[in-house]
Amino acid sequence: MTIGVTSGDARRRGAYALACLINLFANSVSDMRRIRLLICLLAVLTTFGCHRSEPMTMPVENAVYYWRTTWRLDSVERAFLQHHSVQRVYCRFFDVVMRDGEPMPQATLSFVEAPPAGLELIPTVFITEDCMRTNRDSLAPKLLRRILQMCETHDVAGVREVQIDCDYTDRSRYYFYHFLEALRHETDARDLRLSATIRLHQLAMAPPPVDYGVLMLYNTGDPRRFDERNPVLDRRDVQPYVSRLSDYALPLAAAYPVYRWLRTIYGVRVEHTVAADEILAVKQMVERKRPELARTIITYHLDNENINRYKTEDYEAFYHH
Repeated sequence: MTIGVTSGDARRRGAYALACLINLFANSVSDMRRIRLLICLLAVLTTFGCHRSEPMTMPVENAVYYWRTTWRLDSVERAFLQHHSVQRVYCRFFDVVMRDGEPMPQATLSFVEAPPAGLELIPTVFITEDCMRTNRDSLAPKLLRRILQMCETHDVAGVREVQIDCDYTDRSRYYFYHFLEALRHETDARDLRLSATIRLHQLAMAPPPVDYGVLMLYNTGDPRRFDERNPVLDRRDVQPYVSRLSDYALPLAAAYPVYRWLRTIYGVRVEHTVAADEILAVKQMVERKRPELARTIITYHLDNENINRYKTEDYEAFYHH
């Protein structure tokens, strides 16, 4: 994976080099030396002052989301990860919800066992939108500290990234982006990447201040129109947003649904699942508009039942790069 200079250490090195050059420039007596130092000064400003202008290149890899409240892998799930060469798991650690007027953690993941060696977990936190309707910069260090404490307690080694999931809107975007800036300050200081989920309607907004986004190609429809379209995924609901993909100024991975949504409507139990052909039609549509989406492919989410819902060749097609 290639990535621009984004770590806190890199910026500190840049600031130190910049200070040294300014000092030399001020005390230099030679005009020619001043010119040479000025060129070096401009190079430092370009390299370290614009570190976020260099987008990362998405790796070619298969990944999954893990969205349960207990971490435990059975033999089917372990075999799935091995067969499909999945080495990265976006794992929900906890939610953040409003309680008594303050954002508080909820539904914290319980670890029954340590993750297998060689499997990278990406701690993921879901934050409800109403948490981001006022300044929440102070939440950033608390959130990261809680994540790292969980990793230490449960032997989750090799963490290199944190992801935030939030269905932000125009109303909450300002404060959410400020929160991400504060969180990025914390993650940069620890040489961690920061990513965020991107819903289709969010493509119309400026990208969040993160290293990359995961385009959520599920929950795309109106649940109230379930008799007309599948609210989990329908290509007709994705189509209106496809034109925004090519100009969206943030590296993107793609996430596809393999889950079942059960709910009761007017006393009747309704089941929503997505046919493999529909997932592949959407995959082809978005990759045609933005080929980068064929690089990092994620399925939502890892579960024995979801694995058995599709054939092995279906998953191989989902993960085709």
